[in-house]
Amino acid sequence: MTWGPDDPGVVRLPGGSLVRGRALRRPLPPGAEPEFGLYLLGRSPSVPWPSRWVRWPDVRLPADPADLRDALTEVLRRAATERVEIACGGGRGRTGTALACLAVLDGVPADRAVAWVREHYDPRAVETPWQRRFVARR
Repeated sequence: MTWGPDDPGVVRLPGGSLVRGRALRRPLPPGAEPEFGLYLLGRSPSVPWPSRWVRWPDVRLPADPADLRDALTEVLRRAATERVEIACGGGRGRTGTALACLAVLDGVPADRAVAWVREHYDPRAVETPWQRRFVARR
């Protein structure tokens, strides 16, 4: 079972899958727990559900862009049937960048992906110029 479209932080991708973005510094939103999580941090988090970690220090870019692409491909596959979340510390920069890249994988043109994620997830998502350039090059 996937998220509800009105659940906090949930984004409906162009292909119809639902993915939740969130900030790990905030309490877990009410409702069902994730069945899988992708965490974008400088170190691996500890969560009680299956997860994947991409090393991505705050305000920077992922240490291994190929690993991020592989992780986002897994997220897209799992989101068709599972509750999947993508999260970082604050839930905007890294999470927004990853959601924009995920939108590109799901059909949004790369030059529109930042605007798309700001419209559908958070108006302040994708915080830095280098994060915006990273999405545009996907």
